[in-house]
This record gives sequence, structure tokens and C-alpha cells, in this order.
Amino acid sequence: MIKNVFVLLFLGIFASYSQPIPANTNEPSVPFQDGEWFQLRIHYGFLNASYATLSLERDTLNGKPVFHAKAFGETTGIANWFFKVEDYYESYFDASSIQPYKFIRDINEGGYTKNVEINFDHTLNKASVNNKKKKTIEEFDIEHNVQDLISCFYFLRNFYPEKEIKVNESFDINMFFDQENYVFKLKYLGKEVVNSKFGDVSCLKFRPVVQSGRVFKEQESVTLWVSDDQNKLPIRLQADILVGSIKADIENFKNLKYPFKISVN
Repeated sequence: MIKNVFVLLFLGIFASYSQPIPANTNEPSVPFQDGEWFQLRIHYGFLNASYATLSLERDTLNGKPVFHAKAFGETTGIANWFFKVEDYYESYFDASSIQPYKFIRDINEGGYTKNVEINFDHTLNKASVNNKKKKTIEEFDIEHNVQDLISCFYFLRNFYPEKEIKVNESFDINMFFDQENYVFKLKYLGKEVVNSKFGDVSCLKFRPVVQSGRVFKEQESVTLWVSDDQNKLPIRLQADILVGSIKADIENFKNLKYPFKISVN
């Protein structure tokens, strides 16, 4: 159950509206910067089950200027007795278009391990998947404007079409995960104030459409709140699962590009 929250944090909740990438090759003023870092604290019932962090730094890849994002999630304390999770994700994406060039997934979830590296070729619309555990390299077709698990979060923050979104409107994004293309859907539910450890935060409220029956109670049993400011920082996630519920709240952050707007408690 805990591991599915990491999938949501590093997959579904960072989806966005699919739209054309700007043709201008000059780097725009993106809403994030080198050194940005934040942490989410995940609760399962009364247990402080785990933490998830996401950091960003400037880098180069094959001579190109890129952003290098690193995500890490792990269970802590008593949760380790039930299901130990230690997940690492990395994404190298274009500093202007936010298109992903390279994605790394290195996970250990209760003894289940996977170590995969994906290289994207957006000119040929191909993805080369290097399964380091199985020692295989396979090539797959990808969709236009495809995103990986991590780059989609930054794509959302940079190209979020806020003025075009209406309450209860659903939108989607092309995703490539493991060896598969798929479309992930997200519904906008309007604005809501969330009480965080830092104070009251005005948020945009979303509901990812997830598969029901295996873990989650219904297709729409997951809700996400994102700060309604230029940072678009994830503030809270709540998921109703077959046994109980899981909640993730913003715990710490630093080096945000814009002021974090709150009402002090």
C-alpha cells in the first residue's frame, strides 16, 4: 500500500494538460531554479509511514544544458516492518521545452527490485529502455510531447494553462513508463484553502483518475492540492485505499524561486 503512494507522487499527481511545446529555443523564465528542494511526509492512518523528496539542479547532458531532477522515497520506523521501500528516480530534461532526455528508476519495494534507464529521442519518437537487472536494451515508439514520471511535474508548473481550465474539466498528458505509452487523466476541482504546518495555503485541487479494484476504492479516490501561486508546489495528497487512507503533506522546502504564499496560523 505504501509503495503505491510513491507511484502517485512520482507519476500520477504530477500530470498536466497536454499542449504544444513552444517553438522558441531561447530559454523562458521557468518557475523553478537550481537548488530547489522539498519534502513530503506520508502518513498511513496514525503511522508516520515515509518521506518523499524532490530536488533540482542545473546540469549538462551530451553537451546540452538541462535540469537534473532527483526524487527519493523511503519508508521509516514501524512501516519498515510491514513493507520496506527505497525508491530512486532521476530525470534529465530540456531547460526550455521540459522534454525529457533521460530517465532513471532504481527501486527496492519489499524485495522487488528494478533498475531501468530510459533515453528519449524526440526527433525519431523513440525510447531506448535499458533494463540493467535483466541486461536487456529494447526500443519503443513514443508519442509526441511524451513525459516521464518526473519531468511531467515540471512541465505542469511551466506550461500550466490556468486560464483555460474550468471546474470539473478533465485533461491528460502523454506518458511513457517502463515499456508502455499511456494517457493519464486529471480532473480540476477548483480552488480550496488547505491548512498546512506552515499556515493556510490557497490551493488548486485536482483528482487523478486511477485504476480501481486493486488498491484504490474507486477510480476517483485520490485527491491532490497544489499551491495556487507561481511555484505550483504539491501541498497535500489524500488517497482512500481498500484498507484505510493515506495522506501526504508538505513537510519542508527551500530555494523556491518565488515567495511561498501563506496565512500564518
